[in-house]
Amino acid sequence: MSAARLDDIDRKILAELQADGRMTNVELARRVGISAPPCLRRVRALEETGYIRGYHADIDPRELGFEVQVFAMVRLHSQSEKDLSAFEAQARSWPLVRECHMLNGEIDFILKCVSPDLPTFQRFLTEGLTSAENVASVKTSLVIRCAKDEPAIPFEVVESRLA
Repeated sequence: MSAARLDDIDRKILAELQADGRMTNVELARRVGISAPPCLRRVRALEETGYIRGYHADIDPRELGFEVQVFAMVRLHSQSEKDLSAFEAQARSWPLVRECHMLNGEIDFILKCVSPDLPTFQRFLTEGLTSAENVASVKTSLVIRCAKDEPAIPFEVVESRLA
């Protein structure tokens, strides 16, 4: 289902929940201008159709001792579907890998990794990532600082496209 198939109220519900997923259904209904029972039905329908994938706390990794963030650019020897799927499964199993994206171009995957310190990341890099089956090369970039980390969907863009 595309964004065009959602009505204004559904898009408002998504925007409000994206900004604050902890609000009560009564508060959500008030903000989007409908009563609580149909609001709850709409939220459940948005969950069932996959628009809402889950609810998560935005936790600061540094507060929990994860001081290091690294992007790893991975090139594989083979890009057959079997080998791509095998690498994706491997990446999902590594706890330090928080995101894994397949790309086109010179690199096959970019991994967003977190680590409590550089020695821990270096151990993962040498004992896990670079020694993994089918990995041809890995280039890493240490994050110095983050200027923007906005996981939300820009609803103003959605609304302007639909107008």
